[in-house]
Amino acid sequence: MSTVRTNGFTLVELVISLVIIGILAAIAIPSYESYVRKGRRVDAKNALSALQLAQEKYRGNNPTYSTSLTALGLSTTSPQGYYSVTISAATGTGYTANAAVNAASAQARDAASCPSLSVTQAGFVVDATASCWGLQ
Repeated sequence: MSTVRTNGFTLVELVISLVIIGILAAIAIPSYESYVRKGRRVDAKNALSALQLAQEKYRGNNPTYSTSLTALGLSTTSPQGYYSVTISAATGTGYTANAAVNAASAQARDAASCPSLSVTQAGFVVDATASCWGLQ
């Protein structure tokens, strides 16, 4: 009696392939998501850079820096919407503005590791979280 071998995969081979794919996905997906969150941080830098330019333009025509984003012609969110922008202080000699992670955005998972970025008239504020922003 001879047995005929058919072409195809056995159930064991299929299960082993699925396990290997699962392990690779478990490693690759978190790494990819971290890379994407890091790339989205540029949105906060762009928003604060635009705020700096608008503040200097405003200060050239007024005795103080502006405390209002509306007066500067800016939005309260960053261009891509991942960060909320606020001006926390403004005087005739300086200002402080912040970009904090927008909890309703896709960037919300970044709030624990890299929650906010600040800028003053002198430039970006370097603090304990500066390494996540790439400012050092």
